[in-house]
Amino acid sequence: MPGRKLSEEARQEDILRAAYDVAVKQGLSALSLRAVAERAKVSHGTILFHFKRRDQLVAALLERVLYATAILRVPYDVERLTRPSDKLLEQLRVEMDRLSNEARHFRLFLEYWTLGLRSAPIRRTVTAAMAAYRTAWRALCEPIVAPAGDASAAGKNASRQTRYGLANAEGLAAVAVSLVHGCALQAVIDPTGFDIQQHFDAAGRMLEAALSPSRETPTFDVKHRVALSAATR
Repeated sequence: MPGRKLSEEARQEDILRAAYDVAVKQGLSALSLRAVAERAKVSHGTILFHFKRRDQLVAALLERVLYATAILRVPYDVERLTRPSDKLLEQLRVEMDRLSNEARHFRLFLEYWTLGLRSAPIRRTVTAAMAAYRTAWRALCEPIVAPAGDASAAGKNASRQTRYGLANAEGLAAVAVSLVHGCALQAVIDPTGFDIQQHFDAAGRMLEAALSPSRETPTFDVKHRVALSAATR
């Protein structure tokens, strides 16, 4: 019956929410069917009705983990910026803050990444999600590497000359992801001692040095960056 089907879908959603709560707080090692039943306030039999084995529940939970950690959300305050380098830098700050301040979610992502070493389906899902995440970053990087004054030339194959050679959007996107994930990883390792702002400032200076030709004005002007960061907070 249609009504019962909706009820079972709602019950499964409650189970998945409870499972995510257990996993994000205690790790995948604590994710048992009984622990989820207790958190969801349902019987063990109800959990078994929806998930016959623990590995089915672990696999079903992966989508939520990736939604929390591997989807790039560009807020309006960043989207409305007109200078491509400003947009990239502000999105870096937003994403570093988001993943580092929610370090338990990123820790769970790392657990799934490790699990993917032994599970081909999980590995394929995580790899595809990370490819989509880099693609989203690439869209922010393409206008930066396009030839000056030619926005139509922005694209995957566009590149610009820097003091370290040619830089393209694909490479710049990979660097952005590395900076964000490096920040989140340090927040997982040292949640009380790690300084997110210090990491962000260093990342901005590194990008400034890497992308600026040696005898031209830096792409990321330091004074402009500080003023912009204060204005968008």
